[in-house]
Amino acid sequence: MSTHTIKRCFNERGSSLIEVLIAVVIISIGLLSVAALQTVALKSNHGSYNRSQATFLAYDLADRMRAAPASALNGDYDDGAGGDRAEWDARVLAQLNTGAVGLVTRNNRVVTIRIRWNDNRARIRAENDVNDAALIDFIYRMEF
Repeated sequence: MSTHTIKRCFNERGSSLIEVLIAVVIISIGLLSVAALQTVALKSNHGSYNRSQATFLAYDLADRMRAAPASALNGDYDDGAGGDRAEWDARVLAQLNTGAVGLVTRNNRVVTIRIRWNDNRARIRAENDVNDAALIDFIYRMEF
């Protein structure tokens, strides 16, 4: 009886090793897929963060203009102006990275605030996409 048991062990000796090897390959593919999914999620999260910062910045400038409508009508918040506008431009650069710019166009009491930044880091690209310039515009219109 012991001879029969020993003979069966020799016949099945390699099958469990192959099963373990296949399981390791399947688990490795699954873990690589999870890592790729995490990378895409981080990129999307960074893009959402930049859009939120642009929203806060536009609302900040709009609130400044509403608080001082006479200054806004005099052009103190137009492009190239100093004071509050220069401080706001510095915040745009600091929060949205190099190359970000805030533009203001005014038609009497109707103001359009445009914030433009390069969102290349957060962009999910196709394999054949080589364009590094992914400029995003956030546009906010208001009347004060």
